[in-house]
Amino acid sequence: MMTDAPTGSHTARNLRVWLVTLGAGLAMFGAGAASATESAPKEFRVCQDPANMPFSNEKGEGLENRIAELFAGSLGVPVKYYSYPQRFAFVRNTLRYKLPGEDFRCDVMLGVPAGFDQVSGTKPYYRSTYALVFPKGKGLDEVKTGEDFLRLDPAKLRALKIGLYDKSPASKWLARHDLVDQGVPYATVDVVAEHYPGWMIDKDLVKGTIDVAILWGPVAAYYADKIKDMELVVVPLKSEPGIKFDFEIAMGVRYGEPEWKKQIEALIDRHKEDLDRILKAYHVPLVDEQLNPIVY
Repeated sequence: MMTDAPTGSHTARNLRVWLVTLGAGLAMFGAGAASATESAPKEFRVCQDPANMPFSNEKGEGLENRIAELFAGSLGVPVKYYSYPQRFAFVRNTLRYKLPGEDFRCDVMLGVPAGFDQVSGTKPYYRSTYALVFPKGKGLDEVKTGEDFLRLDPAKLRALKIGLYDKSPASKWLARHDLVDQGVPYATVDVVAEHYPGWMIDKDLVKGTIDVAILWGPVAAYYADKIKDMELVVVPLKSEPGIKFDFEIAMGVRYGEPEWKKQIEALIDRHKEDLDRILKAYHVPLVDEQLNPIVY
């Protein structure tokens, strides 16, 4: 496994916003020059965030790292990673990063929301949803669904501190259900290098600084499982009219590379069961098209 990184830093929108705004306000870029991936690739070159578990890290421990190894093995080529923090103009500095006379640094992003228009997206390979996370045995054990949570005694609801990212669907959900005052917002675009997607659980939920967290499901389930000194409950949320919690996740390549996109989609089809096993290993909460939880 090889890693690489661009020089310089260009502060911009944190692309964790993908799972908050689905790329709202980002303009589609046009077709570029086809890379060597339009022929048989010699390396499986992946654009990754080096510190974005459960998806990817420099040690190759994330679910997308597992997928990269799976696909590279199927193609009979080594994996090469090009790493850059998502919070700093990720697509521009990875998939689209190219100096005159040089090749692109990486050719595929293994986790983007379906419809994200800065890339040419493949067919989706899973659908997940936002989730509530809270400690077991702290008065919320009756909560099995989002509806159960909203039906709690009003006095109990008003006493809760609910952590959420400030531009996530959770903000709108709390507002709709008159729980704004209970919200504890965290910055979606966080430039503090030590912060990571599960910070809210690892640092604040465990300590009791907040009572409940609302996070993107794969993040919620992964970090809840990592906590060993208390049991955390993960409750997937269903979308409501006007509030979308569930999103399909696809892979992304550059525009103008249709043959490479077909290769990636063929790998998705060929390895559907393997992909499901990887998602299961990381406890990703999956939902079907009717938004019903998929039981592993």
